Amino acid sequence: MKRYLLLVLGLVMCSFVATAQQTTSSQSGGNTSGNLAAFQWDKTVHDFGNIPQNQPVTATFRFKNAGKIPLIITSAMGSCGCTVPSWPREPIAPGESAEIKATFNAAAVGAFNKTVTLTANVEGGTAVLTLKGTVEPAPTNNN
Repeated sequence: MKRYLLLVLGLVMCSFVATAQQTTSSQSGGNTSGNLAAFQWDKTVHDFGNIPQNQPVTATFRFKNAGKIPLIITSAMGSCGCTVPSWPREPIAPGESAEIKATFNAAAVGAFNKTVTLTANVEGGTAVLTLKGTVEPAPTNNN
């Protein structure tokens, strides 16, 4: 009986130790936000104001990698074919800065609100940039 009791007590103690080690390792390692890259933006919204129709305009979004590992942007997608992003293809080291450019070619007259979605090794996996403004009709030639 004593042997059985000691065996059960030993197994219980081992399970507590294993649980404590597992909790400690999951808090200090793995995919936690402390081990990811992080965007630190100057701005995430660019308001062009009034722009002429059929005249491409470009916004620049500057950022710094505020994380502890290199920031890698794997893709950037505009919300429509009229919005074309360009982004750094090389990793951005912690503390380093870079920029995303988004060119909008306004075909339709009126207010617009477009986005660029970035996929990167940051918390949540994505970041969204916004372009907005109003497209005015192109001037007509009345000669």
